[in-house]
Amino acid sequence: MSDLSQVKYVKRVVVGSDNPSQMLSDAQIAQKQELLNRCLSDTPKGMILGIERSFSLLQIGEHQVVLQWLAYHVGFPRKPAWMQDAE
Repeated sequence: MSDLSQVKYVKRVVVGSDNPSQMLSDAQIAQKQELLNRCLSDTPKGMILGIERSFSLLQIGEHQVVLQWLAYHVGFPRKPAWMQDAE
């Protein structure tokens, strides 16, 4: 798939913690990375259409914490069957 006119389904996959009140564990982030890898390698193969990069600065006591995440928009020619089972 190299033509955007073939894209019929878009999946947004967020990797990282995007909600300061619900921080994700390393295992949950790894699970999101595995989902992204499956989107790009399994049948039908997805194509990255765009990437959102975002961050937040949090003040926790006297420490400043940077919360960052990436949201990948993956386009498919059709919704993968394995994704219907996972949702």
